[in-house]
Amino acid sequence: MKTKLIAPSLLSADFGNLQRDIEMLNNSQADWLHIDVMDGRFVPNISFGFPVMKTVQQHAQKFVDVHLMIVEPEKYAEEFISAGADLVSVHYEACTHLHRTIALIQEKGAKAGVVLNPATPVLMLEDIIAEVDLVLLMSVNPGFGGQKFIENTYKKIAETKDLILSNNSTALIEVDGGVNLDNAGRLFEAGADVLVAGNAVFSSESPERTIELLKI
Repeated sequence: MKTKLIAPSLLSADFGNLQRDIEMLNNSQADWLHIDVMDGRFVPNISFGFPVMKTVQQHAQKFVDVHLMIVEPEKYAEEFISAGADLVSVHYEACTHLHRTIALIQEKGAKAGVVLNPATPVLMLEDIIAEVDLVLLMSVNPGFGGQKFIENTYKKIAETKDLILSNNSTALIEVDGGVNLDNAGRLFEAGADVLVAGNAVFSSESPERTIELLKI
């Protein structure tokens, strides 16, 4: 996959016009569609479930990137893959048996990612980094959109890149939270491959143009 990818987050889309917003992204320079799944337990919010995933599956023409912010993600990963997920990412903090969950996702035909909350150190991935397709670094505390970007993320990107290289891993680095036109360039320069952008895209006057600018 090429790097410098933009994954607009549907959490910030207009739920009353979800098909319209997905079709807008299909026609834009967006590379992935990012789907945030929250259960109200692992994070203090509830979002997309399988009915919304069916809508996404019907209309999306881009790579579908599903981020499971839920407890016991291993129970639901296969169903999300069946519903159209091309990549499923699970939280290090939510998986008792992380290797098993990553293997399950890959065995079912999807790419597998592992997610770190802002306070979780990168070194916790040392024993799994060679197995995953992606590391998602949360640059805000998960659960709500529109939060302020955590500056320590730049340091974590560098640490993650070092860990990937030292273990001959091919994992991509994704960053989610507070991404906008002011920090996108620096995040790519720091080593990020994929940026998730929600409010920055959907709150702009021209979402398509904003996606173009995020990639510069």
